Amino acid sequence: MDSDSASSLSSTYSFFHEKPQGDLGLGFLRAPEKPISRPPSSQEVIYSQASPNANFKAEPVNVDGCTLLKGRVSTKDVFGMSDSDLVPGKYEGGLKLWEGSLDLVKTLNKEIKEKKLSFAGKRVLELGCGHGLPGIFAISQGAAAVHFQDFNAEVLQHLTIPNVKANTQQMAISSEKCNSETELRYFAGDWSDVHCVLPHVLPEDNGGQTVEGTFGYDIILMAETVYSISSLPSLYKLVKKCTSSPHGVVYVSAKKHYFGVGGGSRQFVSMVEKDGVFGAVLVAEVADGSSNVREVWKLHFK
Repeated sequence: MDSDSASSLSSTYSFFHEKPQGDLGLGFLRAPEKPISRPPSSQEVIYSQASPNANFKAEPVNVDGCTLLKGRVSTKDVFGMSDSDLVPGKYEGGLKLWEGSLDLVKTLNKEIKEKKLSFAGKRVLELGCGHGLPGIFAISQGAAAVHFQDFNAEVLQHLTIPNVKANTQQMAISSEKCNSETELRYFAGDWSDVHCVLPHVLPEDNGGQTVEGTFGYDIILMAETVYSISSLPSLYKLVKKCTSSPHGVVYVSAKKHYFGVGGGSRQFVSMVEKDGVFGAVLVAEVADGSSNVREVWKLHFK
C-alpha cells in the first residue's frame, strides 16, 4: 500500500486482550508459491554501500499522529524490471509499502501508551523490513540497537538505508526523543541462513532450546512476512534463534490469509502454538474494507 491509501488505516482498528473467534478474509499476491531461483547469499550491507538514486523521494505518512517518511523507488530503477509485488527467489516485494507495516507502527504506539512496551535501551530486529518504518519508529523511541533485514541487498541499498537516513534527520530537526547513539545495521539474505550474519543469535549448540542471558534481540518486528506457507518454517526457526529469553517479544503484522500462496497470520500462529515455545496474543485487528482482514499478534515465551 502506498501512502495515498494510508489515511484509510484508521477506518476500523480494534484491539484485543484475548484471542477472538472469527473467520476468514482474502488478500492477493500475484506470484507462485515456490522460488524459481537460488536465494542470494546472506551478507551485511554497510551504510557506505547505499546507492544514490536520483529518483528516491521521501514523502510523509501519518500513522495515528506519528509522522514518518516513506521513500519511493521503483522495481524498474532497482532491478531493471517492470513494477511487480513479488518475484519469488529474486525480489520479495521489499520496495512496496505494505499495509501491515503501518498497522504495526500503530499497534506499537498504542502498546507504548498503555505501558505494555518500551523500546528504551532495547535491541530490535526488523525482519523483511523494506521501508523499515517499524524499525524507524523503534529508533524514535530510544532503542539501543535497530537491525534491519531484507531478502534483497538492493532493497537495503536503494530504499531502507536512504529511508532510515531521511527519517533520523527529520527526528533530529524536530527534537523527537531519538537516541542518536542507536546502533543501526543492515542485513540481506534468506530466512534460512541469515542468522549466520546477524550478531545477536542463540548459540548453535543449544539443541533448539531457549537460552537465558544476553543472546538474542529484545524485540523482533515483522510486517507482511508470513504470506508464503512454504517459508513459514524457516521464518519461525529464525525467530526462535533470535529472540532473547525469557523476556523477548515478537510482533507479527499480517493478513489473516493470503489468497494463492497459502500463508497468513492464522497459519503462522497455528505453527507457533503447536511448537509450544511461545504463547500468542492477538492485540489488534484491522478491517478497513481495502483488503482482507489484517491482524497484529504478539508472541512471548511461555
